Amino acid sequence: MSEINVTPLVDVMLVLLIVFMVAAPLMTVGVPIDLPKTDAKPLNSQVEPLSVSIKPDGSIYLMEQTMTIDELTTKLQALYGVDPEKEIRVRGDLAATYGPIAQVLGAINAAGFKKIGLETLPGGGAPAAPADAAKSDAPAEGQN
Repeated sequence: MSEINVTPLVDVMLVLLIVFMVAAPLMTVGVPIDLPKTDAKPLNSQVEPLSVSIKPDGSIYLMEQTMTIDELTTKLQALYGVDPEKEIRVRGDLAATYGPIAQVLGAINAAGFKKIGLETLPGGGAPAAPADAAKSDAPAEGQN
């Protein structure tokens, strides 16, 4: 009577598990940017969306390829012809100004895409105080 020794199989599987656990966070697509944090719930998407990133200096990246706003519009129009239901996620850096982000959103809309999302990090916390409360004319507590 012979028995199958599964110890080597278990060893190989544990090594593969560790390799994939270490490699999975490194396989995220995109340009390294500082995303804002919000309390929004994560979206459950079955298909990998396109990623458009805007860095603080205004440079635009489609996935990991840098391009101008005109090149982005042309590329997105070509991609829309292939898959009009494709989802696009815009990754705007926390320090990026509103202008380049608005231009990118306009280019995506002009290309015809309807599924557009803004990517953020979880855990935003409390919203900032309104600007009117900060400029109150009342003296601070303890001052006359």
